[in-house]
Amino acid sequence: MSSSAKPKIMAVVGARPNFMKVAPIWREMDKTNRFAKFLLHTGQHYDANMSKIFFEDLKLPEPDAYLGVGSGTHAEQTGRIMIALDDVLLDERPDLVMVVGDVNSTMAAALVAVKHEIPVAHVEAGLRSFDRSMPEEINRMVTDIVAELLFTTCSDAEKNLLREGVDPQKIHFVGNVMIDSLHYYKSMAESSRILENLALEKHAYGLVTIHRPTNVDDVATLQNIIDALLVLGEECPLIFPVHPRTRKIIDANDLEIPPGKLRLIEPIGYLDFIKLMKYARILLTDSGGIQEETTALGIPCLTIRENTERPITIEMGTNRLVGMVKNRIVDEGRKALRFGIKDSRIPDLWDGKASVRIVKVFETYFS
Repeated sequence: MSSSAKPKIMAVVGARPNFMKVAPIWREMDKTNRFAKFLLHTGQHYDANMSKIFFEDLKLPEPDAYLGVGSGTHAEQTGRIMIALDDVLLDERPDLVMVVGDVNSTMAAALVAVKHEIPVAHVEAGLRSFDRSMPEEINRMVTDIVAELLFTTCSDAEKNLLREGVDPQKIHFVGNVMIDSLHYYKSMAESSRILENLALEKHAYGLVTIHRPTNVDDVATLQNIIDALLVLGEECPLIFPVHPRTRKIIDANDLEIPPGKLRLIEPIGYLDFIKLMKYARILLTDSGGIQEETTALGIPCLTIRENTERPITIEMGTNRLVGMVKNRIVDEGRKALRFGIKDSRIPDLWDGKASVRIVKVFETYFS
């Protein structure tokens, strides 16, 4: 990089949660005009409902490069990303590669960048579930090992990194960019017609998202979760935007979901989802980001998993781990519907300004 050139930052996205994390940082870099920006989409999520509609909702520009890797096993997807990205990095020579979250695209891009001796910034570093059977846990750990700048959302993430031997000078507590997006788009989401389209009253329904392999790949587990949702749906209608992975398994196994109180709908855009989430009585999910967003919104969240990499949402927020056993999901769901969740707090620096702090670190790094 010449002394007069702007540092070039390549942001890598691949799956829906990545888009919400990159969008506020992209806007902040636009404001400062201190960096040359390059947006690369690996194509890990590639259909219109999982990708294109999110770019439109978030007003992200068309990617400068699209790898189109598509689906496959974890190894196939990771390998295809690494091979395709290698050529892009040789052509573009960015001064920094920024990766976000914990999907296969995150780890793959981080590994290729460091092999080219390009520094890596990891947004949402240090989160740990301590469950290595989760592919995301491996992605998080590997990315954090090779990253030069590690941006954390909470104090327990920093403790995890220090315990793993990460140099404290590399760690920057900046807050949560997911909450930046939530703050920024919350008012825009009010224009969504999703409630009218689904004939829903505010605070009179629940919202469901289930997609993790541990929940959907085993048919017995998925049927058990669906049975719990059908019971809770008798007390509060549940809306279930179905991830393509989950839909494929439901259809392939002819799982019975009688029409009525559990309504399966197609995946929806970000603004529609915020509107649905904001006015829900309860969320039932296995997503990481939704645990954070419901904490920020003060909405009861039941996480259908045995562990979470976001324990702060339980310690301070509205989140409760309920596992994957039908009776426990039903019992905890009834409690949340009846009593809500009291005494929740919003974690430090979840204030909508994480992206400002991240860009300031970039400015210092290149100064």
